[in-house]
Amino acid sequence: MNAKKIVIAGGTTFLGQILTAYFTERGVQMVVLTRGANKHENGVNYVHWNGRNLDTWREQLEGADALINLSGKSVNCRYTKRNKQLIYNSRLESTRVLGLALMKAKNGPKIWINATSATIYRHADRPMTEANGLHGVGFSVDVCEKWERMFFRFDLPKLREVTMRTTIVLGKEHGAFGRCKIWQNLVLVVNTETESKCSAGSMLMIFAVQNNELNGIVNLGAPEEVKNEQLMHELRDAVDAPFGLPSPKWMLEIGAVFMGTETELLLKSPWIEPEKLKELGFHWEFPTLEKALAELCAKDLFAATVSKPIVAH
Repeated sequence: MNAKKIVIAGGTTFLGQILTAYFTERGVQMVVLTRGANKHENGVNYVHWNGRNLDTWREQLEGADALINLSGKSVNCRYTKRNKQLIYNSRLESTRVLGLALMKAKNGPKIWINATSATIYRHADRPMTEANGLHGVGFSVDVCEKWERMFFRFDLPKLREVTMRTTIVLGKEHGAFGRCKIWQNLVLVVNTETESKCSAGSMLMIFAVQNNELNGIVNLGAPEEVKNEQLMHELRDAVDAPFGLPSPKWMLEIGAVFMGTETELLLKSPWIEPEKLKELGFHWEFPTLEKALAELCAKDLFAATVSKPIVAH
C-alpha cells in the first residue's frame, strides 16, 4: 500500500517523530494528533485532541490510508497509584476513542496499527512467538492485556488491524539508549543472563503499513538473540567506556528511585521471536547488535528495539 495520508496519535513521541519525518520526506500527508495546540509545521498538520473525547479531530481520519496509535503515558516512571492509573487511562481511553472514531468514519483508513508491548510475555526461557508466547503476571502484563482487548473489541471488518508488541526503543539521545550511555559513562553495568534483540523499529512500523499480509498480533523485534552481558560489552566498546562494574539488584533499585523509574523496566526479560516478520520476508537493515550500535553512535536519527534484560547479579 502506497500511503498518501497517515494519521499518528501520539506522534510527538520519540518513535512518532521518526515515523512522521520518514513519511513527510516521501511526500505523505501527515496528521499528528497531539495534546498541544493546532498548528502546521514542517509540512505536518498537528491537530489537538485530549485522547478521551470524539470531537473535530476525527474528521482527519477521512481519506487517510493508515492510523497509527502511539499514545500513552511513559512507563518510565515510579509506579505510584496515580501513575499506574494514568498509564491505564492514557492507553485504554485513547484506543477506545480511536476505535469509536473509526466506526463512524465513512472513508477511513485501511489499516490501524496500535502499539502495545512485548512486556506481556513472561520471563525468558525459550523464544516467544505470536502463536505460542505465554503471558506473564503483574502490572505491566495487565496493562498490555487490557490494552489489546480494547483494541480488538471493535467491529471493523474492512480494516486491517495490527497490534505491535514493541520492545524497548533505543535512539541516539532518546529512549533507553541515552540512559544506557549515562550508566556506561559512570562505569556502572548490569550483568544479566538472558536474550535481547535489536532492530530498526521505525522500519518495522513502515513495513506494517505497506504489507497487506501483516495482520493481528506482531512481535516487533530483531531476528538475533543477544545476552545482556554481550549488550553491555559491545555498548562499552561503542561509547569508549574503559570498564564496567556489576550492579546487583539492590543497587539498581536504589538507582531507579533517584532516576524516577522502576527496575522492572530493566530486569524483566521476555525472549521475543518475530516469527510473522520472518515469514513475510522482512529485511532487517541492522540485524545484529554490533551493526545497530554502530549506527546509533554514528547518526542522529535512528530507532532500535531490544528485548529487556532479566536478573542482575
